[in-house]
Amino acid sequence: MAHYLVQVAYTPQAWAALVKNPQDRTKVLRPVVEKLGGSFETAFFAFGEYDIVAVMEMPANTEAAAFAVAAAAGGSIKSI
Repeated sequence: MAHYLVQVAYTPQAWAALVKNPQDRTKVLRPVVEKLGGSFETAFFAFGEYDIVAVMEMPANTEAAAFAVAAAAGGSIKSI
C-alpha cells in the first residue's frame, strides 16, 4: 500500500467548535479510512497554511481521493 501525506485546513467555524469542545478528530475519521482499506499512521497539528498534517496508508489513489472527498463534504474543512 502507498503512503499519503494529507494536509488539512479547518474553517473558522470548525476551529471555534474544537476550542469549545476539544476532541481527537482522527477517532472520528479512522473508521472512514479503515472502510476504504487504509490506516492512519500519524497526525499532527501544524502552524501555517494547514492546521493538520497526517500520514495515511491507503490501497490506491482512488481510495485516497475518496477519503479527501468524504472529509471535505463534512463542511469543516476549507482545504484538503
